[in-house]
Amino acid sequence: MAKVRILPDRVANQIAAGEVIERPAAVVKELVENALDAGASRVEVEFRTGGRALMCVEDNGTGMDRDDAMLALERHATSKIKEANDLDHLASYGFRGEALPSIASVSRFTLQTRAKGDDIGTEVLVNGGRFVHVRDCGRPVGTRIEVAQLFNSVPARRKFLKSDQTEAAHIVQCVRLYALARPDVAFVLIEDGRTIFRSPECTGLSERVAEIFGKQIAESLVPIDAQEGGLRLQGLIGRPGIGRATRHEMITFVNQRPVDSKTLNYSLIESYQESLQKGRYPLAFVFLDVDPAAVDVNVHPAKREIRFRGETAVRGFVIRSVLRRLRELGGQPLAELPVTVAPLPLPSAQGLTSASVAAARLPGHSATESVLLPPRTASVSGPLANTTQSPTLGSSSRQMPGQPGRETGAVPADAAGPKPTVPAWRYVGLAHGAYALFETAAGLVLLDRRASHERIWFERLQAQFNSGQVPSQRLLLAVPVELDAVSSALLVDSLEFLNQHGFEIVEFGRNFFRIEGLPGWMEPGDAEKFLRDLIGLLREGRLHTKELDLARDELARLAVSKAIRLPQVQTESEIASLLGQLFATRTPLTSPAGKPTYIELNHGELARRFQK
Repeated sequence: MAKVRILPDRVANQIAAGEVIERPAAVVKELVENALDAGASRVEVEFRTGGRALMCVEDNGTGMDRDDAMLALERHATSKIKEANDLDHLASYGFRGEALPSIASVSRFTLQTRAKGDDIGTEVLVNGGRFVHVRDCGRPVGTRIEVAQLFNSVPARRKFLKSDQTEAAHIVQCVRLYALARPDVAFVLIEDGRTIFRSPECTGLSERVAEIFGKQIAESLVPIDAQEGGLRLQGLIGRPGIGRATRHEMITFVNQRPVDSKTLNYSLIESYQESLQKGRYPLAFVFLDVDPAAVDVNVHPAKREIRFRGETAVRGFVIRSVLRRLRELGGQPLAELPVTVAPLPLPSAQGLTSASVAAARLPGHSATESVLLPPRTASVSGPLANTTQSPTLGSSSRQMPGQPGRETGAVPADAAGPKPTVPAWRYVGLAHGAYALFETAAGLVLLDRRASHERIWFERLQAQFNSGQVPSQRLLLAVPVELDAVSSALLVDSLEFLNQHGFEIVEFGRNFFRIEGLPGWMEPGDAEKFLRDLIGLLREGRLHTKELDLARDELARLAVSKAIRLPQVQTESEIASLLGQLFATRTPLTSPAGKPTYIELNHGELARRFQK
């Protein structure tokens, strides 16, 4: 058995680096926090090649003398706490004292600093955890730290880094979070020698949000300020009806620290239950001020997560405060209009032949841009028991602009497969506009109209994607979209995939894009919202464009889940056609999300319910 031994400091520091330095952005986070704790009113961040080659953070804070500069590179050295009890009164960003030695152990690390009152500064160079030199240097009051060749001494760690563009996006997002946390501090961000973000000291949060996220988002926010029992909630929240598909624009701070708090996140979501569609998340940039003794910031090694000692009290306070503010705005919530993936209008099934195929117009398009319903070889009249064959999936075809007569979206029917049959169900009526009720030989069936439409459209879109023939439409007026840095990087990586599947999106400056073309099934007015929902999938890792088949399925699944708009009322013949199209799909029993398209109550179940 191996003997127990004490690890060398260099190895211990490299292991500790794994706890706090997952990627270059984590280095920037630690250095920016130190700059703010030093009282800086100006912070400049520079990086190259996604942070691999160089990261530099310079501030005009208090700086350090030579002794403090040397001590700062020792493990567990900190000026923030003296005793463990000090954690109960912590008001600084950093406190552990492990970041600098950990960073220095896996990089070429240069520290230059000068304290106020000193005539000359100090420079310390550490390479891979080994001190190279300590010498005098000239510099203004404050601190400058350069981190070069990150993870060169630990090649295995470099393999886990993403592309330079992705790592750069995380650095930009990190700096922007702290710029939001401290509007009173000027921030400069430079990538590869180019200034990409420069914000002077701002008068308030709204001004900083406009600079970072754009005026469009800033104008959709309203201020909130509430106090109760030692708690204070202030910041900006979204107006009713304005939401996102993900939580990435729901940003929370506790005592000025950017944090990921389930308590705050769920409280905000719950507050908007009556103001947003189900599955949408509110916009929020909120700050919770609480007694430091009532919050534990030491839960996660990188201090991303926190825990409240009074979770229930915090949750109740946030919900009450947000609800009160939303109600002050007055009126009913503004409904978000869904993207229109209009289900094919289901015509009367009586007498349909190949010579009498009806053209059904998509909402908002001209008569020449039509969706053709497939012919039926058998008629449906009265009870569905007389139906022996259903229609195939609709051949969705439209005319490409500038290319008259070219059908780009035809979905071939599977002629080789068995002919689908429709169950012998007798249509009774609609329940609550959502469920079609049928009488069967075995009992009763409830058909979920939405789930059925989703299944039909999902397989129709799958067929279009796989055939490479996606109906597309050029927009007369391009739709401009402004994104944050992380979203921009993800979209750039996915542009080729999207442009192969009916979209035409072009980069138009840093973090700006133009939507110049759309799939034929989408309304232009819904383009930006759908694109942001799509980016939400990319950020959550649910859509990987390099795995083509899975990405196509996820794109089709997003389209049908977010975009279908059901007809208000359908006639018996239209319900019959819906049923026929459903049972022509490969998987008629479930929706793309795995939910049942219908449920059956047999005679035994009905008898049991009525205690017979």
